[in-house]
Order: sequence, then structure tokens, then C-alpha cells
Amino acid sequence: MAIKWTPNLSVGVESIDSQHKIWFEKANNLFQAGKSGKSKEVIAEMLEFLDDYTKVHFRDEEAYMEQIKYPGLEQQKTAHKSFVEELAKLKQEYQQSGGNIALIVNANQFIVKWLTQHISNMDKQIGTYIKSLQA
Repeated sequence: MAIKWTPNLSVGVESIDSQHKIWFEKANNLFQAGKSGKSKEVIAEMLEFLDDYTKVHFRDEEAYMEQIKYPGLEQQKTAHKSFVEELAKLKQEYQQSGGNIALIVNANQFIVKWLTQHISNMDKQIGTYIKSLQA
């Protein structure tokens, strides 16, 4: 299942939205690599990038929430920590499996679901909060 950014996933904060778009693009590249049977090394590199980028994005997003004194920061941190742990498990399972492509295809479903639900249910509230400050 391809993962695609759509405007309805916009948080309304340019820095967060632009990072989300890159995240979606990289997650989709990982899925496409697995689907087209790319080498284990290529997929491992993409998983590594996605893991690193996720940590950078969460750090930036959390710093922004601290800056604006966002009341849902602790819930966000908990959700972010959980996703990083799940991503690390997926990476480890992939390495231990010897490069099982089916694992990547299945992981895609987890990543798509988490990203879309997290952005829709949690991150969009950041944009709502910002608008309330401007009112």
C-alpha cells in the first residue's frame, strides 16, 4: 500500500507539514523498494534513514511544542517514543530475517496506519492550538 501525503493531513504549521511530506516520501520509497525486490542493503539503508529522520522530526516537533507551550506535549512524547521503539523492532526483525521483503511490505501497513492516525488525531491539534493563540 503506497503512502501518500494529502492536504487533509496538513497540520497548518509549515515546518511540521514539510517534514511530514518528506517522511511520507521516504516511507513510500521504502515500501516501493521492498515491493520491487531491491537488495537487502538498499532496504537496510532506507530503514536506517527513516529511523534517523523520524528521531529528528520528533525532536523538532517536540521543541516546537515546548516553544508554544502546547498542553498535549507529554502525550505526544509518549506516542513518539512508542513509534520509535516499534520502528527499531521492525529494523531488527528485518536484519534478523536476512532481508525478508514480506516484512517490509507488512511494516508498510503499520507505518501508514500510524502516520495517518497520529497526524490526524494528534498533530492536527497542534495547528488548532496555534489558531486559538492567534484568535
